[in-house]
Amino acid sequence: VGGSALVGAADSLIAEGKYIAARILNVSAAEVAFDPAQGFIASRQRLSFIEVARAAQRWHAKAEFDPASFAFSNGVHLCEVEVACDTGEIRLLNYTAVDDAGTVINPMIVEGQLHGGVAQGLGQALREACIYDPDTGQLLTGSWLDYGLLRAHDMPGAFHDEIDQSQPFTLNPLGAKGAGEAGTIAAPAALVSAVLDALSALGVRDLEMPLTPAQVWAALHSSNL
Repeated sequence: VGGSALVGAADSLIAEGKYIAARILNVSAAEVAFDPAQGFIASRQRLSFIEVARAAQRWHAKAEFDPASFAFSNGVHLCEVEVACDTGEIRLLNYTAVDDAGTVINPMIVEGQLHGGVAQGLGQALREACIYDPDTGQLLTGSWLDYGLLRAHDMPGAFHDEIDQSQPFTLNPLGAKGAGEAGTIAAPAALVSAVLDALSALGVRDLEMPLTPAQVWAALHSSNL
């Protein structure tokens, strides 16, 4: 939404800049074209963006963007795990994600968002919990010494991702869809589903996040082993 508003503001600045450039070059505004690399061009004359900006007495733009509908992205996340039945420890072997982000301006930034989102989602599924004392209501995980954070060695040994840009969104000027929260939404479901699939033959049918070794071990020993 913010990016689309910026597009509208930039278009307004360019349109106004054409009138300013036309006045300087003594041509009509219809004769002025704008090129991001060269600036404002009319016939064989050229003015840079900075030159036009300096000539403007007051140059600003205001734009609003109110999306007609939400931009829903799609994706598939697969998680391969190994569970140690004697300790309840979960080891992440592989993680594969394909995410539909629509139009991507900077693939490196989007890939970083996807990786970070997956790490956050896995942390929620494996470690993170706000635990309160049942008698006093005191928060027992109020510092980094107590709160379960995911560490580098908890991440999958292999991470594969792909960004699909084949279906741009049609209701904003960028064609962009959501990317930053893709991993946070998909990773917990992918991991929990993988663990339940691994333990289904042992009678485990349900687990609540976070899937700490203690909880997994307890679930194994309360099932039909």
